[in-house]
Amino acid sequence: MSAVAALSDVDRGFLAGLLVGAGSFGGDGKNPQITLRMHTRQEPIFRWLMERFPATKLYGPYEHGGRSYYQWMARGQALVEDVLPVLEEALPEGPAADRLAEMRANYAEAIGRAERRAAVRRGVEAEG
Repeated sequence: MSAVAALSDVDRGFLAGLLVGAGSFGGDGKNPQITLRMHTRQEPIFRWLMERFPATKLYGPYEHGGRSYYQWMARGQALVEDVLPVLEEALPEGPAADRLAEMRANYAEAIGRAERRAAVRRGVEAEG
């Protein structure tokens, strides 16, 4: 069982709350991403994210403009296979769900490609 499949309801709710409160749903103009940037004193939260979403990326610590922070990013297959399904199930209606829907619409082609790759991979895994 994957680490993501083993998430508890508390884990799913914590992720949703964390990203609703401090996450950014967007992209680079070509590919979608969800970004979370917080002070280095929040390192335990970033370690929690990496334990549960090992295919995502953690950058930092960075020092810039007197601020010390980490940046966590979910992109590509990690975004589509691991993070989006949790958020789409856990996010309540409201501004964050609207931002997620907007990201999905703006990057529909890239997300669709990643979803097709995931479906092919699942089909191969089911056969193997």
